Order: sequence, then C-alpha cells, then structure tokens
Amino acid sequence: MTSSDDDFDPEAREGREVAGEAATDRSDFLSLMGHVYRGEVGRANAWRTRLDRTTNWAVVLTATLLTWAFSAETRPHYVILVGMAMVALFLVFEARRYRIYDVWRSRVRLLEENVFANALDPEGAEQRGWRKLLSRDLRTPTVKTPLAEAVARRSRRIYFPLFIVLLLAWVIHLAVFDATDMGLIQRASIGRLPGTVVAGAVSLFYATITGITFWPRERHAKGELQSDEQAQDDWKA
Repeated sequence: MTSSDDDFDPEAREGREVAGEAATDRSDFLSLMGHVYRGEVGRANAWRTRLDRTTNWAVVLTATLLTWAFSAETRPHYVILVGMAMVALFLVFEARRYRIYDVWRSRVRLLEENVFANALDPEGAEQRGWRKLLSRDLRTPTVKTPLAEAVARRSRRIYFPLFIVLLLAWVIHLAVFDATDMGLIQRASIGRLPGTVVAGAVSLFYATITGITFWPRERHAKGELQSDEQAQDDWKA
C-alpha cells in the first residue's frame, strides 16, 4: 500500500466532493450526464414493463370473465360486476405504478430537453435552472404526478374502454340471458338486494369514473407525447 493510499481520507473535502469537479469541466460533465441518462432510461423502462404487466392482467381478466359469463345461460350477471370491481382495482394499482414511473421518465425528459436537444440544435435550454432541479430531485426523489391525474391518464388510455365493454356486456346479459317478465332494472337484483339498488350503485360508479377520467385539470406529468401536425409535415420532408 502506498503512502498516498494511507493518507486518503474519505471524510475530507477532497474525498467527499470528488464529483464536484465535473460541474466546472464540460467534458467530464457531459460524460457524467450520458451515464445518468442511461441509468434513468433503464429505470423508466423497468417501470414501463410493470405498467404493461398490469394492463395485460386487466385485459386478460376482462376477456376471460366475459367468455365465461356468456358461455351458458345459467351464468349469473353479477359476475360481470365483480369484473368491474377487479378492473377498478387494477386501475388503482396501475396509477400508483404510473406515478413512480413518471419520476424516472421526468428526469429522462429533463435531460433530453436541456442537454441533448440543445446539443443537436443549440437554441438554449428549455429550463434555466434544470441542473439545480435535477440535483434536488436526485437528492430527494419526489412523486410529481397527483393520484387523480395518474388515474385519469391510465383510465383514458386503457381502462375506461374496458369499463364501457363491461357495462355493455352486463346490460346485454340482463337483456338476453335473464329474460323474464320483469323489467331490465328488476332483473339486476342480486339475492335480496333490489335491482334498483344495484343499478343505482353501477350508475354512481360510472358517473364517478367518468368524472375522474374526463374532468379538466392542470397537467403535472412531464413529457407526454402530443400530436403536432407541423412536426408530422417536417418529418415527411
């Protein structure tokens, strides 16, 4: 062991602030940002896979449940209601995963906007204090997307269409497989629970999920893909 190794003190300023020199050296800083970018992309991809897995569960559950519900006339209609509850549970799970995924994705977009885009076409960084913003988030990672927004985004893309399919399937099941002299709402009864109560609960659930999905709100999620006709024309050139 050399004397320099013996003299090394990780508690000293030179040992603690070893990465601080990269802040003033362009080549070291850009090299460091490349490693940070690859790491954040890896994390974002890992959580994107988790999102896809939850979506697959919801789609497979819906397809399986509807196949079973319409396989025989004796299948009870309330099985579809159970499917609605399960899909809603998957939506909550996926919204939570989306919020965590957005932590890593927001960092990726921050680097793309302020480093790589500016390197390709130096028009200036999108955010003046992006380095301080990223440093603060690396020190104390925070969830940036509210739960209501996460639920709304995942619902608009995947889950609301599933809920509509389940609702139509439930109504068709009542109209076709539960054909009696009673009205459609009376056929929705479950045991001693009147059909009016069941229909009212379903209506309340769909009014709630529709309001959450389409209620206008300020967007906090960063870097969502947006349609731009001008950009489409530019890429055709």
